[in-house]
Amino acid sequence: MNQQIKQTILDKIKQYDRIVVSRHIRPDGDCTGATKGLVEILRLTYPQKDIRLINREYAQYMAFLGGEDEQVEDEFYADALMIVLDTASTDRIDNPKYVLAKELIKIDHHLDIKPYGDVSWVEDQRSSACEMVVDFYYTFRDELKINKEAATYLYTGMVTDSGRFKYAISGETMRCAGVLLDVGIDTEWLYANLNLDDYGYLKYQASVYKNLQRTRGGVAWLFVSKRMQKRFGLTLESASNSVSLLDGIKGSIIWVAFIENPKTGAIRIRLRSRFVHVNKLAEKYNGGGHECACGASLKSKREIKAFLADADALITAYKATHKGWM
Repeated sequence: MNQQIKQTILDKIKQYDRIVVSRHIRPDGDCTGATKGLVEILRLTYPQKDIRLINREYAQYMAFLGGEDEQVEDEFYADALMIVLDTASTDRIDNPKYVLAKELIKIDHHLDIKPYGDVSWVEDQRSSACEMVVDFYYTFRDELKINKEAATYLYTGMVTDSGRFKYAISGETMRCAGVLLDVGIDTEWLYANLNLDDYGYLKYQASVYKNLQRTRGGVAWLFVSKRMQKRFGLTLESASNSVSLLDGIKGSIIWVAFIENPKTGAIRIRLRSRFVHVNKLAEKYNGGGHECACGASLKSKREIKAFLADADALITAYKATHKGWM
């Protein structure tokens, strides 16, 4: 699939002695795994090249995968190739110095609403950007090198972005996962890092289930206030992950977490669904993403009521015109 564009990307990588890799703001497991995995593959294959992974933000819950490189002087970018992964638009690139690079490559699995880059490889049917990196490696496996470390990074991203292989997967997804497992991954260690929670977070989960609400049509939602974040010692990152706690409610085929920013009062929205597509709803509220997994933002709590009204209208219309949902 997309053999020509992958060949072009490989040719560009060979052409440059300096390469900088970056991803989107507010990083998750996929963009972290994809960038770290690609960098490790390229460093193994081209040890003579200067390859950096440079971002401003870091996902604390991915800290078990290790650190990244520090920012470099502007001059470093002048003759460098920039590769940005898992980032739909330039305003979400976590390294603002991408504009200084000689050439820019985009590798992404989101809908290509705002194209960018001198070279752009987008496959929005993929489960994750990590899956695309694995496909890139496997296409040129006679030339590129991989090790257990790179495989672990990439498998982590595939696992987290697919909801433990529940969402948006295909036969190709599982074949790519198999490639990584054949390299060798300590899955027990990995799942322990991903699944084990502190006692305090379990107490927070109990509070979530006590306080969650539903609209008339069945939208399950939760407001994570700054007071709640302080009480349970939550980061914005861990608070945002609360949306995953709402995914098992029968009849609630749309679920939402509203996360209050303790500093600004703005509201980050984490929006998920099964069966019904919610990306257009997210786009209406300054966001976007996949058909069933999106993000959006509100300026204040006053806008939550309007968002929930739109979400309720969407779920009600879907249930009235479709069968088989649950």
